[in-house]
Amino acid sequence: MDLPVRQARGRIEIRVRLTPKSSADRIEGVAAGSDGAAYLAARVRAVPEKGAANTALERLVADWLGVPGRSVSVTAGGTSRIKTVSIEGDPDALAKRIVELL
Repeated sequence: MDLPVRQARGRIEIRVRLTPKSSADRIEGVAAGSDGAAYLAARVRAVPEKGAANTALERLVADWLGVPGRSVSVTAGGTSRIKTVSIEGDPDALAKRIVELL
């Protein structure tokens, strides 16, 4: 299965499927959607109101990768379950870290 990671200049982008209102905040690994595209499955306890789930996802990804919270942002899919999360930094180092964690 492919990784849901795309490298860009000065950052990487991860395709994430977010499940809000979960019992715990966690990254569950890579899965495939009905279209066959890979995504990172994530769960957060926050509710999907006023951006709370997106903020919790940004914090979760930052903690998971060990990067500052300010370098992580939801850049697409703000009101959708499938989101694009951008992480600023060295794309090669970030991609390597993701592979290690998965």
